[in-house]
Amino acid sequence: MQSKNHNNPPGVLPNFCHLGTSLRAILAVEAGAVFAALAAASDLAGGVALFAERSVLIQPALLLTLLALCLASPLLRKPAYPLGMAALFFAATLIPWLTSLLLVWLLPGSQILTPAQTAAFSAALAGLLLIYFHLRSKALSPAVTEARLQALQARIRPHFLFNSLNAVLSLVRSDPRRAERALEDLSELFRALMRENRELTTLADEVELTRAYLGLEQLRLGERLTVDWHIDKMPQDALIPPLVIQPLVENAIYHGVEPSREPGEVSLNIYRSGDSVHIVIRNPYTENASSHTGNKLALANIRERLALHFDLDATLKSQPMGAVYQVHITLPYTRASQPTRPLAPAHRR
Repeated sequence: MQSKNHNNPPGVLPNFCHLGTSLRAILAVEAGAVFAALAAASDLAGGVALFAERSVLIQPALLLTLLALCLASPLLRKPAYPLGMAALFFAATLIPWLTSLLLVWLLPGSQILTPAQTAAFSAALAGLLLIYFHLRSKALSPAVTEARLQALQARIRPHFLFNSLNAVLSLVRSDPRRAERALEDLSELFRALMRENRELTTLADEVELTRAYLGLEQLRLGERLTVDWHIDKMPQDALIPPLVIQPLVENAIYHGVEPSREPGEVSLNIYRSGDSVHIVIRNPYTENASSHTGNKLALANIRERLALHFDLDATLKSQPMGAVYQVHITLPYTRASQPTRPLAPAHRR
């Protein structure tokens, strides 16, 4: 499976269609405008007023430039890297200059910078941004990223493996067939934990792994655990970092079901909306009822792995909602290059 990383790899131009790239460009331009305004003004109040006045005219040129670069990204990435860099630099200078000419024509009294000054300002910022993205891509090179991903992945050593072994041992004599199926599920989980997990996997595979885990947990918890699946609208070929859903479901059981004396339900809702994939996991929640710790560390782990793969295009939000605790992941819909086998239908257990 090929890893489709939304962070910019070395030797490849930044993709301005990605939220993280565009947001960094906007912040850099605004920071440059603030610096220029403060340098031109005699005091702080004058600098703030000058920045506000210039920002109104800078924004149209900036947004048009980002839109043009987003649309032209496939063409800019085709030539050799140095040629693509030169083309991107030329476009990032030309578009603001043309926009400045248009604004001068449409709003004659609004000119603050001449078209030549606009072009010089744009060229300087474009050059600095290209240097920044080039250095950032080296810092997030595949070797460094893989090392960080492996370090993060090494932290995931679920305690349930030991509990599951005890549950299987209790079934060996009373229900050997069920014990055999449980050992098969356990072997799948061991295999998933032991592999390097440097590349993305499909949602279909991640769901199957989570089902294997839940089967083992239901051996241990019995009727105390109910699982409610909503995956009819799930894009099975969507790519996701491995071992994301399973640890979240483990947290849901560990922090939501186990501390309660009453039966608890874990709900999984996975669906696609536009170009985004949503994963929503809910579990019972009672404030100050759980004696377990470490939930925030696990969430931070998954949040960082999502950022390494998808930059700012992926988010993880967690919050209590009355009697339930919800974790909501949003990530871009990136399809697998090969078709996936269809999942068996999921039912409430």
